[in-house]
Amino acid sequence: MRLSRRLVVSTMAALPFAGLASAARSALPRELVLDWATYNPVSLVLKEKGWVEEELGREGVRVRWVQSLGSNKALEFLNAGSLHFGSTAGAAALLGRLNGNPIRTVYVFSKPEWTALVTRPDTGITRVEDLRGRRVAATKGTDPYIFLLRALDRHGLGPKDVQIVLLQHDQGKAALERGDVDAWAGLDPMMAQLELESGARLFYRDPEANSWGVLNAPESLIAQHPELIERIVALYERGRRHALAHPDELRALLAKAARIPEPVAARQLERTSLADPRVGDAQFAAIAAAGRALQAAGIVKPEVDVEAATSALLERRFTAGLPVG
Repeated sequence: MRLSRRLVVSTMAALPFAGLASAARSALPRELVLDWATYNPVSLVLKEKGWVEEELGREGVRVRWVQSLGSNKALEFLNAGSLHFGSTAGAAALLGRLNGNPIRTVYVFSKPEWTALVTRPDTGITRVEDLRGRRVAATKGTDPYIFLLRALDRHGLGPKDVQIVLLQHDQGKAALERGDVDAWAGLDPMMAQLELESGARLFYRDPEANSWGVLNAPESLIAQHPELIERIVALYERGRRHALAHPDELRALLAKAARIPEPVAARQLERTSLADPRVGDAQFAAIAAAGRALQAAGIVKPEVDVEAATSALLERRFTAGLPVG
């Protein structure tokens, strides 16, 4: 990603966050672009409260929010240079980096169970093995897609044993409802909506195979403006703490953003932990395991050192001192 010279215009004022007072002054981007996503609850708090605008606006930085409809879209925006901070699943971030997207993970916004394998009551599907020869919707390059591949591998199947129909998340949900596919690698809150409103069944769940919800930034931005990364991480921490302290408000924000009833938002949030923002060993273990599964499925080349690639993805320094809970 190349940041235009037009982005570099103003001089950074004294930093308001602990530990940053001695940071060197550095030019800030003219415009900072962050994403918001219904699978990233903390982003909804920050967008609603205007704290990023308040913090950076006094230095002449314009803040713009764009919606990411899935990890694949956030990765596309990051790779195109049209996004500075993007929300993805950890495993999707690894896959993006392996495909040449020069990003690093700087913050953890959630430990979710945001995906499962979903079917209608009339399909007769009750286990992963029942997917043989069936049509399954998934969004390539996202956690649900990777979750599907891992589930198939664990139960003696491969991608060629099913008909994977590549659709964006909302299209996959609609395809399952219409009967165009037999199952869907779901994503909350759409998955929760189907579950509560249409009687859809989550026939295969594995919370530990859901990789973490992570915030990513381009390597170039991290190298040029580490102090800016620290400030955004500090703002994310403010949003995370607010979300934990005001669960009713968070539920209402999610319902509004996703245009879903509050009970559906509540179902998503009860499967989502915001307790640990640190980039560390837990993320390494989960993301590397997903990478090995992708390698076994032939998505990642056999010569790739998955552990080394995962280590290169995770930028631990910005969250090392953050509290848990």
